[in-house]
Amino acid sequence: MQITAKYLKVFALVALVASPLLLTGCGGTSVSRVDAGQEIALTDRWNATDSRLVSEEMIDDMLSFPWRQRWSQENPERDRQPTVVVLGVRNRSHEHIQVDTFVNDLRRAMIRSDQVDFVAGGDVRDAIREERSDQEFNAQSGTAAELAQETGANFALSGSIDSWVDQLDGKRVTNYQVDLKLIDIQTNREVWAGQKRLQKFQERSKFGF
Repeated sequence: MQITAKYLKVFALVALVASPLLLTGCGGTSVSRVDAGQEIALTDRWNATDSRLVSEEMIDDMLSFPWRQRWSQENPERDRQPTVVVLGVRNRSHEHIQVDTFVNDLRRAMIRSDQVDFVAGGDVRDAIREERSDQEFNAQSGTAAELAQETGANFALSGSIDSWVDQLDGKRVTNYQVDLKLIDIQTNREVWAGQKRLQKFQERSKFGF
């Protein structure tokens, strides 16, 4: 009986040491493909779904205002829609936000609406101008893009993203506020101002935030 008890103790000790290794080996890392349009919110941080939904809602609101119809009435000789350039969106929130992704979502929403024309600005515009200048000297005659033929923007879109956090007793509410404004470049008149707020609630587990 003593030998048996001894072996039982040894076996129990080996099993105790080996069990975490077995669990680790069986657990591993699992990766699966999901629909890119499906929201997977692991935290209360700003995510891709927030960027897409906010951009679409705010552009819809912008296009519902009368500035576009007023511009067409004041410029009946122009055979095109008003043209918008995005000057930039400042991230003033407490976290790192991919502002370029949000700006791209704004551009996509405007182009998809087919109610305004969109022209490139910033670094993209500078790169295109450099390419056009290069063609002037290096491209075959008749194939080079002509200089001074850009479509000028009639309106400039810019804005900011702000945030603040309320936290108490393991519960946290994160608020995001996106402000955008559309400026008539000719008159410097603000023809639209939009605001969108998001509020996210997260409750702390036993492991903390």
